[in-house]
Amino acid sequence: MSFVAKLVNPAFYQQQYASLARSMTAYYSPLFQSGSVKPLWHMMIATSVIMYTQNYVFNKGPKIQAARQEQKKALEEYYANHGISHHH
Repeated sequence: MSFVAKLVNPAFYQQQYASLARSMTAYYSPLFQSGSVKPLWHMMIATSVIMYTQNYVFNKGPKIQAARQEQKKALEEYYANHGISHHH
């Protein structure tokens, strides 16, 4: 089966999910049963990575870039209006 055919086949995703679920169960079950703190740390790290990535991509990234462009344009206009070279 070609790569594209796999991507459009729902069975491929079901198989991948089942494989991931099996491997995670095999890894985390003994840790939960023994009372290890490792699963908690993994969940906290995953939550932080997802949260900060979403925050940057959907909020800060575009807003900060737009604000920087606006500030750069405003400074150029200010320097042009006041006869100041911004390379001093």
